[in-house]
Amino acid sequence: MDFSFKERYNVYDLVQVVKKLRAPDGCPWDKIQTHETLRKDLIEEVYEAVEAIDEKSREHLREELGDVLLQVVFHCVLETEQGSFDLDDVADEVCKKMIFRHPHVFGNVNAETPEEVLKNWDQIKMQSKSQSLASEAMDSVSKALPALMRSEKLWKKAERGGLPAKSSEEAFEDVQRRLGELREAMGEQNREAYSKKVGELLFSVVGMSRTMDTDCERSLYDACDDFTRQFRSLEAYAAEKGIEIQKLNPEEVSKLWDDISTH
Repeated sequence: MDFSFKERYNVYDLVQVVKKLRAPDGCPWDKIQTHETLRKDLIEEVYEAVEAIDEKSREHLREELGDVLLQVVFHCVLETEQGSFDLDDVADEVCKKMIFRHPHVFGNVNAETPEEVLKNWDQIKMQSKSQSLASEAMDSVSKALPALMRSEKLWKKAERGGLPAKSSEEAFEDVQRRLGELREAMGEQNREAYSKKVGELLFSVVGMSRTMDTDCERSLYDACDDFTRQFRSLEAYAAEKGIEIQKLNPEEVSKLWDDISTH
């Protein structure tokens, strides 16, 4: 398959690059890829783009968005080979979807606030998917999402479907109740029951975070960074004292950890 080199390429050149890679004289690795083998790569590239956003690095974001775009194009080329759809079909469908779901921009529907826009969006989305019940909209929430993100979406759809929104105090009491149930399950030495109660506790924590207008996924993300920084400080503190953490007993490590936490 012929390929033309250029000073500057566009998205359709990327399609040709992937087709060249998939051609008989192309790359042995690219030629054997399928939607299934690329599934993990697509997820990883999206997360790396999110990381670039968090870093506030335009250069890194540009690079990572390119990797995401490569994944999109690759999947489109796989379908083009089967005569199913191509990149233009994907663009056509998403354009029509955006126009249809923004009647306040492309039509004569009024929506003056972001809240009104979201309300209209949900109603239009349910209509387009022939959904009449909130539970049907909940079923449409992707199970491939990280569990915290999926939980937050389910809470949101349930509340829009009529589930009374709890106050922060009520939500906190629910978390406390779930925590008590977890403690009881721990005493039963029943791993299945224990796992179930852990899930219920985490789900209730997500519900509580919504009452505080907090993004639970982001909160845990930041907590992971804080924990990593604190552990790095622990290692540095131990190194200054000539201590090998791995050789300490749990009580000694806990004391070091407390020392770091108070500094």
